[in-house]
Amino acid sequence: MTDAAANPLLTPSSLPYALPPYAEIRAEHYLPAFGAAFAEHRREVDHITRVRSMPTFENTMVALEASGSALDRVARTFYTVSSADATAEVQEIDETLAPLMSAHHDAIQLDSALYWRISTLHDQLESLGLDPEQERLVRRHHREMTLAGAGLDYDAKARLTDLNQRLSTLTTTFEKNLLADTNDLAVVFDDAAELDGLTDGELSAAARAAEDRGLPGRYVVTLTLFTGHPYLSVLTDRESRRRIMAASRSRGSRGDENDNRGVLREIVRLRAERAELLGYSSHAAAVTADETAGTPEAVHDLLRRLARPAAANAVREQQALQALIDRGDAPFPLEAHDWAFYTEKVRAAEYDLDRSALRPWFEAERVLQDGVFAAATALYGITFAERADLRAYRADVRVFEVSNEDGSPLGLYILDLYTRDTKRGGAWMNSLVTQSHLRGTDPVVVNNLNVPQPAPGQPTLLTLDEVTTLFHEFGHALHGLFATVTYPHFAGTAVFRDFVEFPSQVNEMWIYWPEVLTAYARHVETDEPLPADVIEKLTASEAFNQGFSTSEYLAASWIDQAWHGLSRAEAEADLDVAAFEAAALADIGLDNPVVPTRYSSTYFAHVFSGGYSAGYYSYIWSEVLDADTVEWFHENGGLTRGNGDRFRDRLLGVGGSKDPLEAYRDFRGRDAAIEPLLERRGLTG
Repeated sequence: MTDAAANPLLTPSSLPYALPPYAEIRAEHYLPAFGAAFAEHRREVDHITRVRSMPTFENTMVALEASGSALDRVARTFYTVSSADATAEVQEIDETLAPLMSAHHDAIQLDSALYWRISTLHDQLESLGLDPEQERLVRRHHREMTLAGAGLDYDAKARLTDLNQRLSTLTTTFEKNLLADTNDLAVVFDDAAELDGLTDGELSAAARAAEDRGLPGRYVVTLTLFTGHPYLSVLTDRESRRRIMAASRSRGSRGDENDNRGVLREIVRLRAERAELLGYSSHAAAVTADETAGTPEAVHDLLRRLARPAAANAVREQQALQALIDRGDAPFPLEAHDWAFYTEKVRAAEYDLDRSALRPWFEAERVLQDGVFAAATALYGITFAERADLRAYRADVRVFEVSNEDGSPLGLYILDLYTRDTKRGGAWMNSLVTQSHLRGTDPVVVNNLNVPQPAPGQPTLLTLDEVTTLFHEFGHALHGLFATVTYPHFAGTAVFRDFVEFPSQVNEMWIYWPEVLTAYARHVETDEPLPADVIEKLTASEAFNQGFSTSEYLAASWIDQAWHGLSRAEAEADLDVAAFEAAALADIGLDNPVVPTRYSSTYFAHVFSGGYSAGYYSYIWSEVLDADTVEWFHENGGLTRGNGDRFRDRLLGVGGSKDPLEAYRDFRGRDAAIEPLLERRGLTG
């Protein structure tokens, strides 16, 4: 079916902001639309390379940026659904599509004629009289095509294309296996007593999850993407905690059809071979060559610098937890599934603070409207109006129109809050439409979370971690909404991977900002604000348990670096996944069995099916900038329109059109200092 009249994907959307017409789109529309879009993009690029005149910025760069709009539209429409609502039919399309998309991308990136034209412009750059954004566009395309292998000979390009297609299939398989195993390993409980410690809302969510699976009268706890689970901090039944942790840690490694060990080993081997083909010693070297870090060694230096004090802090925290257990009636050795539960007991003893009891103050709608949105209004002047007339990819996904302070339209913000079996784990932001003056498009951004949905009529009460996630992902959304660039190549979050987390981490600072917190943190039944003494305790306990949280994150970052730091010869060895992971953690001193890595290899979606391969370090790398920026806001009056305009204009609004560290210096007046991060993480001792 390729007839435009019958396929809504084959013509630009007529909806506001070019929102895809999901009400009209059916699964069978996707593959024909991709086929037509591939062909159109190929014709557009062929038109560029067949121009007889010498390359100019207009006939090469502008034409290249204008090309591929149909493919961009179809791809963003589909991949939004394949991550958030991956039915069996959508998963089958995704698997079929993966090698086709890879082959098409390679056909463009490895096109010798196109590379020659861009290289010619790159060689003449100083004499072309371009403005800074235009000059950066030439540099970035040249750099990216070079790193992709455009300068290789025919045989090398053919092998590279084969590698990329196989890798695209493998990463799709990894994600499919993980989703299936995560659903399969959801923990079923027969009696509500086994879930003692959960709130009525959490218990109703577990009952609803069981009902949805055809298990009436029982309770199902679905797994989160990371190793732990929010419920581990409150469940009083130790066996229930053990079952949840054991299920989480076994994902992708049970020897069944969803086992990811062979998949990830092949991914590692092929990435290492590809890196060698491109002239790099490892996949990590190839990736960091085009990030702000520059080299794996720079990444390793930072991770090792932080690992020793983090591990030492974790041991001290472990001793405090064990001491508490030993004072009980039936002492036992602390295990990983006990950490969160006894951490909350120590927190309660040291700070008189029970974080699990705070959920009634974090009702989701209040957090969204009076917290997330209100902070953005105070800082940037933007406002939000829900558009019930606009339908996203599911009827229960919400659409908001965003306007600037002067009332001019900015874009659409889409929120998909709740977990479902067809949604991949974790939380993320993606763009359905990106801003570009050249294409005349305004942004449409999506935030996805995985909050358990309570029974009808029950309020959605968030944990403090879920509040943090909502603010964090909305920081990405702001980055996508505020981009003001000419060329789509630079739109929104199209920045270096180890910079992209910076704006989202900065947005977390408003969670505890007094006028924001007092507005959204109000009791769901009484409307009473979160008591002042509780706020003081929350602030005082911010560095609490940082040894654990820093260690689990650094451990995952190091596993990523270890796998992707292998040479081709090393990667081709018959590696045992568990043994390799254990050796890597021992190497950096993060092999404490009661502090498991945040993600283990077989369910490490960020690096084996997402875009963070050799780049999971990005969070801590970006946090150096984040902590330094938070200090700047405190020094300059905090939540003010003037500060918001400065941050928007000099950092968020430039997208990828400027070197990110140069943009940071423009905002801050200097390079970022690491000391605020060390202090925040309790790593100064």
